Amino acid sequence: MSRKSIDSSRPSSLWNRALSIRSNNRSSGGGGSSATNFSSHHHSSRRGFSLSSLRGTIQPELSKKLYRLIKSENNLISAHETAAKERLSIAQQLSEWGEQTSDEGISDISDKVGVILSELGEQEDNYAHALDESRGTLKTIRNTEKSVQPSRDGKNKIADEIAKLKSKEPESTRLVVLEQELVRAEAESLVAEAQLTNITRQKFKEAYSSEFLATIERAEKQIILARHGLRLLNLLDDTPIVPGDSQIPYTQGHQARQILNNAEDDLRDWRPTTTAAALDEDAKYVTSNSPPSPTTIQQHAQQPQASQPRNEAPVPDQQLQQVPQQHQQQLNEKEVDGASWTGTETNTTGNESVAGVN
Repeated sequence: MSRKSIDSSRPSSLWNRALSIRSNNRSSGGGGSSATNFSSHHHSSRRGFSLSSLRGTIQPELSKKLYRLIKSENNLISAHETAAKERLSIAQQLSEWGEQTSDEGISDISDKVGVILSELGEQEDNYAHALDESRGTLKTIRNTEKSVQPSRDGKNKIADEIAKLKSKEPESTRLVVLEQELVRAEAESLVAEAQLTNITRQKFKEAYSSEFLATIERAEKQIILARHGLRLLNLLDDTPIVPGDSQIPYTQGHQARQILNNAEDDLRDWRPTTTAAALDEDAKYVTSNSPPSPTTIQQHAQQPQASQPRNEAPVPDQQLQQVPQQHQQQLNEKEVDGASWTGTETNTTGNESVAGVN
């Protein structure tokens, strides 16, 4: 399945905020923050509210559940878009706060961290657009369900009419006509149902494969940005100073800019790690670890059972059969020891004596 790369939709410069949020604001002459420009650029393609949103009240029974799911997906997309805008706003505020401090290190690092945060917001917005594409794929299934519903209703209507006519007028000549119409309706329904099955399986797999791949991409790129953000924070010396001492001089400005360059290069060089071969291997693992099917269980039950091991505990019936044998064995042991219930014979001196006679 082909999927457009998010990087391909970006301008030639990977980061539209360059290496500083403040520099972009100043160069624009106060005409608006980069977060605002970013938001207007990415959200212009989203459709607003329209009267078509009211169609959910007249959805066929077959497509109502998927219609509600798609509406819920829209709420999820809006939440991710809101999170992206809030992230951009927080990045802007962090940079402005750091600028007004008297600490040169805080001022520079907060601006660079703001760039990282703004890129995290952009990844969130890209993920929202990927969810929107997945949602559009689910709409294909919903539309197919809507087209199949009339075929089902028509077939059921003819069948009900035939049943009523048979109960009232069994000899009616209209039964032949209705039965012929039912045959045609069933043939059309078979075609429609087959098409629904094929489209549902294909588009369901396509929609959620796209969503999971987008989830992996967002996670891996967020990890890249977070690691470089930690590198930026490590440049800030937080060794405590005593009152009266001057601030620790900040001399890592060049390293901070290099870290942002490295982060930009890593994002540009990112490639999907999940391939079709890896997905096939995962599918094989799931299949091998899945519970046996009913057919497998039935085949195993029909196979001849092996003989019971000697050390295996006997079943209750066998235990009942072994109780008399164990009792007889105890009696035999007592006879060997010379203690008998009825009498025993001893031959110690060559004379015969009967037990129990004094």
